[in-house]
Amino acid sequence: MNKKQFDFVGRKKLWFTISLVLIVAIAVFSVVRGVEIALEFKGGTIVSYSYEGDANIKDLQSDIEDFLKTPVTIQEGENFSSNTNSFSISFSNENGLSADMQSGLTDLLTEKLPDNNVELLDSNDVNPTSGHEFFIKCIIVSVLAAVLIILYIAFRFKKISGWSAGVCAVISLIHNLIFVFGAFVIMGYEINSNFVAVILTILGYSVNDTIVVYDRIRENKAILPKSTSISELVNISTNQSLRRSIRTSITTVSTMVIVTVVAYIYGVSSILSFSIPIIVGMIAGTYASLCIASPLWVWWNEKRAASKKKK
Repeated sequence: MNKKQFDFVGRKKLWFTISLVLIVAIAVFSVVRGVEIALEFKGGTIVSYSYEGDANIKDLQSDIEDFLKTPVTIQEGENFSSNTNSFSISFSNENGLSADMQSGLTDLLTEKLPDNNVELLDSNDVNPTSGHEFFIKCIIVSVLAAVLIILYIAFRFKKISGWSAGVCAVISLIHNLIFVFGAFVIMGYEINSNFVAVILTILGYSVNDTIVVYDRIRENKAILPKSTSISELVNISTNQSLRRSIRTSITTVSTMVIVTVVAYIYGVSSILSFSIPIIVGMIAGTYASLCIASPLWVWWNEKRAASKKKK
């Protein structure tokens, strides 16, 4: 084996330890800080307003909470077509927002922002039942995707123990999705439709990266001497895929970094809650395809071979 090649498989315990420590840290952080679930999943009320000029809407949060007698989340935005600013107030509310309460809230905002021409845009009550159903459907879709991935890899890579390769690929995917979840929790973003979109995007991205490495392993198995060990086979294949994986990752991550910077400058939080977790997921996906999926597959096959020898 070329001396310049990096020993991915030989350092598998290091990779597994790093991932395990980070996953435990994410779990602890989630328990300590808590996970914000969006109203679209748990139900509540969303009231949207437009206003002109400059105003620090976040300063009104305590006044709004005192009036509604419940914690609220304020999200600011901008309507580029009408050249006005907007913000939404969301809060949990099983009984919805009455007409009197809505009118009182509008009066409060008009009083606090007399020079900003505050106008009510929309008011919606979100049914928690539909949110729960949507969340369950997302879980079902993710599980079906995992099953299909295992079946696809098992069929396509049957020459390299396809079933074990498929299971290792799915474990790698779960690893990546945990990191995406961690990004949402650490950044304080709500688990909402953006979370679902990021999850589905990372599923496709990570699978593609892992399949590239598996494809190289299959090709090398056919051309390398039969005396080549499974560890050496995977190291050679992973190193051959390294440049392509890193180049692709740099290109996609750079694009998302630009999107993130622009969204930050213009204060578009809805885009930030998509782009930042995507960046984390892409980096985790590249790391997992090189350092988790294939080394895990080697460990699996070595354990299986050892158990067969004992029999």
